[in-house]
Amino acid sequence: MINVKRLGHATLSTRDLEAQVDYYGRVLGLTVVERSRDRVFLASKQGLEAIEIVHGEPGHLQRLSFQLAPGTDLGDVAKSLKQAGFKCERRSGISPGVAEAVSFADPKGTLLDLFAEYTFPKDDRAPTGINLLKLGHVAYRGPDVQKITKFYCDVLGFRVSDWRGDFFVFLRCNADHHAANFLESTKFEGMHHVAYEMRDLHHLQTTLDHLAKHGYRLHWGPGRHGPGHNIFTYHRDPDGNVIELFTQLDVIHDESKGYFEPRPWHEDSPQFPKTWEVDVATANSWGPILPEVLDH
Repeated sequence: MINVKRLGHATLSTRDLEAQVDYYGRVLGLTVVERSRDRVFLASKQGLEAIEIVHGEPGHLQRLSFQLAPGTDLGDVAKSLKQAGFKCERRSGISPGVAEAVSFADPKGTLLDLFAEYTFPKDDRAPTGINLLKLGHVAYRGPDVQKITKFYCDVLGFRVSDWRGDFFVFLRCNADHHAANFLESTKFEGMHHVAYEMRDLHHLQTTLDHLAKHGYRLHWGPGRHGPGHNIFTYHRDPDGNVIELFTQLDVIHDESKGYFEPRPWHEDSPQFPKTWEVDVATANSWGPILPEVLDH
């Protein structure tokens, strides 16, 4: 089995490259690490690539990258994918930090780049109002959540952290509660939201003040989710993509224990992975149910 270790970067398309670069750079405080006429890579101040922006139809999740354990033989990865029935190819020059990867499409058609070695960019010590820690997770809507869950678990080594009912799954590839969400929907297919992790609650509050000064208003939150227990806020980027900023996400530091690290806000103690009832408190234990724009 292939064992993904972390989410790398996401590739989003836009008609207005400059507006998106301004948003991710000047507003969210990411650093441009490479730029050409048709694409831009931005990374956190900690050196983790977070987003690639390319020309195209707005709101489309074009690709995702995932890191494997350093030293992993990409030839063996390609063999495993072919044995599982997936066509794949070796690609080079994926990003400034990723020289080599195995690329293929997952069952819903999203292109994935699996890489083992990552080169951190030069430190960016320029002051910024926001310092996003990393790309935390990507959520996607599609018609068959069971099929895509089976693929990510059986082929890529993800684990199920929680379900919300039978239509919304939270998958982890490391200690973080989830790096990928899949939401079953017969009305919509495509990206649901992209989420970035903040350092703590005070950092999130300061960031929300910063967003307001730049004209970005929240359309949901602050609140606390049930699955994952992260404190969340949602707003839209210039293209209308839903962006989540969050903190206090559940973690499992030791997989052999099987439960999430105990926190005072947990409903159950200990908090094991489970299927959550579909009610208001599942989506937001502090307040109202999610707006229709974020529903399935």
